Amino acid sequence: MVSQPIVFTDLDGTLLDPEMYSFSAAMPAIELIKKKGIPLVLCSSKTRAEIEYWRERLGNPHPFISENGGGIFVPLSYFAEDDISAVWPKPEIINGYFAVVLGTPYALLRQALEELRRDGFDVTGFGDMSESEVAKITGLSKEGVELAKEREFDEPFIFKGGQEKLHTLLASISERGLRCDQGRFYHLMGDNDKGKAVEILRGLYQRRFGDIITIALGDSPVDFPMLEKADYPVLVRNYRGEHDRRISLPNLIKAEGIGPDGWNDAILKFIQEEF
Repeated sequence: MVSQPIVFTDLDGTLLDPEMYSFSAAMPAIELIKKKGIPLVLCSSKTRAEIEYWRERLGNPHPFISENGGGIFVPLSYFAEDDISAVWPKPEIINGYFAVVLGTPYALLRQALEELRRDGFDVTGFGDMSESEVAKITGLSKEGVELAKEREFDEPFIFKGGQEKLHTLLASISERGLRCDQGRFYHLMGDNDKGKAVEILRGLYQRRFGDIITIALGDSPVDFPMLEKADYPVLVRNYRGEHDRRISLPNLIKAEGIGPDGWNDAILKFIQEEF
């Protein structure tokens, strides 16, 4: 019996071009996985509102993971309710989704960031910035910035300071019971990550399909927990044209293309090998 493939993917710098925010280079693979009925699960640091925008553009009806594993959102009719309850008792219902909330509420993250600033750390979060400032550092459109500011479980921030000060900052974050991951920006969050969210969805897909095989694609350290949980972890080249050296796994597959170019090649190769 052939295992059912499931694709988990990061967005920024992976499925989306790091400069143009375009997935056009990945269209051959996107169309193929649609044709073969392979679920494509978006797993990103982006907000729920941002991911909903990209799901619409991609024509994607599948569950998704927002803000680095802070929330899992499953369309109400996608899995049997009994299966969801078996994997995660008492899921919330939010805006037409069964929602599994793993993250710390955004208000608490903002409070912690302000405390860190009072303690002398030079940290500036998205919540401290105007829309024009966020647009300048991200390259997002006005609409994109508005969606990026609808945060629920994760606060991206900029830190200015040397390596020694960074170590002190990370220790101070840990003392507050929080975590910090690094992608394009630093991310302040609770005890959640992409890998924990992937494991929950993996359990749901196993209840639905039985045998499954997973491929996960990312470009930065914030993707490591997701890659670690996949049968086929794929690292695409980042915006510098490099494979991030901070990511190391014994079975790591290094795609040659940058962002969606590497994504496209890796998915096509994966499907060719698995079918």
